[in-house]
Amino acid sequence: MRIAVADIGGTNIKAGIWEQDIISGQREIDTEANKGGVHVVSRVMELLREFGKFDAIGISTAGQVDVGNGTIRYANSNIPGYTGIPLRDLLQKEFQVPVAVENDVNAAAIGEAYYGAGVDSQDFLCLTYGTGVGGAVVWNGKVYTGSGFSAGEFGAMVVHPEERDPGEDMFSGCYERYASTAALVKQVQALFPELSNGRLIFQRLEDGEVKVLVDRWMDEVVYGLVTLTHIFNPSLIVLGGGVMEQPYVIEHLQKKLHHHIMEPFRNVKVVAAKLGNQAGMLGASQEALEKYHQRNKKGGL
Repeated sequence: MRIAVADIGGTNIKAGIWEQDIISGQREIDTEANKGGVHVVSRVMELLREFGKFDAIGISTAGQVDVGNGTIRYANSNIPGYTGIPLRDLLQKEFQVPVAVENDVNAAAIGEAYYGAGVDSQDFLCLTYGTGVGGAVVWNGKVYTGSGFSAGEFGAMVVHPEERDPGEDMFSGCYERYASTAALVKQVQALFPELSNGRLIFQRLEDGEVKVLVDRWMDEVVYGLVTLTHIFNPSLIVLGGGVMEQPYVIEHLQKKLHHHIMEPFRNVKVVAAKLGNQAGMLGASQEALEKYHQRNKKGGL
């Protein structure tokens, strides 16, 4: 059983072949997102053709996805013209195999559920911290998508209502403006312009001024986790994104969170995601596998 998998981001498209729970032959190309959604789809097809024959396709992609028909319901300006593209139908027509399309954060959560930090937990929350903050709710081993396939927009939680101005910026006052990696970098660069990414920031953690800024950012991360913990009462929260690979972050987030939540909720465990940049592709492989078995039962695409 060979499944071609791809992870479509605003900057890069990664792809590989899933066989026996392992992704091999991984390749990566520039998305060239500024050329528009149609061009991005052609880039995906170009990459998948390099893998020869396969039995199904699993796609993890930026944007909100209608998983019922594999269409991009909404994508922001990072990939212009991507909204409305019937990605599943285009790929099925081109390759004549079943295709599953899933939002990238949901796909990563599925990957962590099957292969990573969520293996031993049927119910958990998954958040990713990067340019923004993405989220997914895993319930009984499945991602909860909501009525419009858009559940889990944790980055849109209002945490600073005094800054709220949706007419100017729909995410003003929202969680991702304060808790994302991009927010951390922005805060640090105001004082230390040379620290342009999370890796450089944590290399300077022994600098007292840098550490104060990192700790202040972690407080912002915790404020959102406090709300989510009290709403969902999860036993596990999985945090993804390169900055969450820092042991200092996970250790201190766990302590800070327990300090801010009620005692009955303190069974929650905060852990780093385990699968890195393969999480989305591994999750997409499982969605594609399910589509493949459904196709065989029904006898056609």
